[in-house]
Amino acid sequence: MGDFFSNLSLGFGVALTLQNLGLAFLGCLVGTLIGVLPGVGPIATIAMLLPITFGLDPTGALIMLAGIYYGAQYGGSTTAILVNIPGEATSVVTALDGHQMARQGRAGVALGIAAIGSFFAGTVATLVIAALGAPLTKLALIFGPTEYFSLMVMGLVFAVVLARGSILKAIAMILVGVLLSTVGTDLETGEERMTFGLPFLADGIDFAVLAMGIFGIAEIMRNLDHTETRDVVRQAIGRLLPNRDDFKQSYKPVLRGTFIGAILGILPGNGAVLGPFASYTLEKKIAKDPRRFGRGAIEGVAGPESANNAGAQTSFIPLLTLGIPPNAVMALMVGAMTIHGIIPGPQVMTKNPTLFWGMIASMWVGNLMLLVINLPLVGMWVRLLKVPYRLLFPAILMFCCIGIYSINSLPTDVMFIAFFGLVGYMLIKFGFEPAPMLLGFVLGRLMEENLRRALIISRGSLETFIERPVSAGLLAVAAILLVIALLPSIRKGRDEVFTE
Repeated sequence: MGDFFSNLSLGFGVALTLQNLGLAFLGCLVGTLIGVLPGVGPIATIAMLLPITFGLDPTGALIMLAGIYYGAQYGGSTTAILVNIPGEATSVVTALDGHQMARQGRAGVALGIAAIGSFFAGTVATLVIAALGAPLTKLALIFGPTEYFSLMVMGLVFAVVLARGSILKAIAMILVGVLLSTVGTDLETGEERMTFGLPFLADGIDFAVLAMGIFGIAEIMRNLDHTETRDVVRQAIGRLLPNRDDFKQSYKPVLRGTFIGAILGILPGNGAVLGPFASYTLEKKIAKDPRRFGRGAIEGVAGPESANNAGAQTSFIPLLTLGIPPNAVMALMVGAMTIHGIIPGPQVMTKNPTLFWGMIASMWVGNLMLLVINLPLVGMWVRLLKVPYRLLFPAILMFCCIGIYSINSLPTDVMFIAFFGLVGYMLIKFGFEPAPMLLGFVLGRLMEENLRRALIISRGSLETFIERPVSAGLLAVAAILLVIALLPSIRKGRDEVFTE
């Protein structure tokens, strides 16, 4: 217990420095902004902002990027409630009852309970991460290259199971990502692989270039493809603070939502997205009058919003402790860490405690900032929602090109983001989800390194992966998950969850 408090005090010492406070505030503000504006998600924004973090120290850079992620979860609820367009995938459920409350003149109460629920969930999730941090550090002693390889295989299988749409398409995207990660010069032999004799491919495909093209540019093209109509609520927003009855109806859904979101967020493969859906389904099932849901039930906002924010933060656990990104945003975080020379995994906690605990403490500080940013500035967000997308996209496009050119000063990088943007757009058109590809790309290099190390240690014997108990257990879990996901009844139920 003493360690727990000393670690947290170390974290707050780092998070409360003037520079890190400023970066956390900037991250939360930008996150809220892109959460509010439909069509620009946190993946695209973090991909666009990666070049800016090059000039920052690693702790400050990750604090800012984390602020963008959970800030976007907050901002998405504002758009869902006021405009009925989920600014974020996780805000889909909030729109069902939140927008109905807004049409009844209770927009302020819906926004207020969403912010309070999110703050409570964020606080609990921060404590969960801090409590699990120390026990998970001991895994650093158990895990060798063999276990790491098996863990990454399991992480990719989770990504397949929890990806939307066809399982075969998700597997194909992961394999393409792994294949792209092998482009460049072989570290051991010095031979060039799949470079087609092009000198700019000798160092491999740059992570920032791939991420910005597949998510940033492709997202712009996708948004220009369909014109959206924004049904901005005309009624007054009303009081922001929920009254006693609202709190009475909401506190249990907030507690349940926090619990569900925190558990699902830890799952690799984007379990955080399932949190709000699971919370909404549970609240509807245990309600005395389920017909109220979809007509402005406050529980339908309180539960999912708490689950959403708790999941967004506990998804940092597999990233910070094991180095496994559970979703595309965390894959970008791995990219940011490797850019700054930090190898994600259990060693981060022992070798770089100021980064680890500083980031955890900054999450609580960020949640407090979001409460302050969101509620008083609702009027400003409403005005922003009226800005048409056609006026925003040229600025976003210009920002992408300047940002990517500033990394290596290579004109080929700008051409590459255009190429990957086109590829990303085509993938979305043909029903392929690009997020598993980014996970495959990030984990591909780490998997190759660990596979080679494991085989060198075992003198080329593949049996090492089955002989070591932890590795065998992880591979067994991966195999069972894949078999279950391919069962026809499970596939049917899974498709229903994602199409609802």
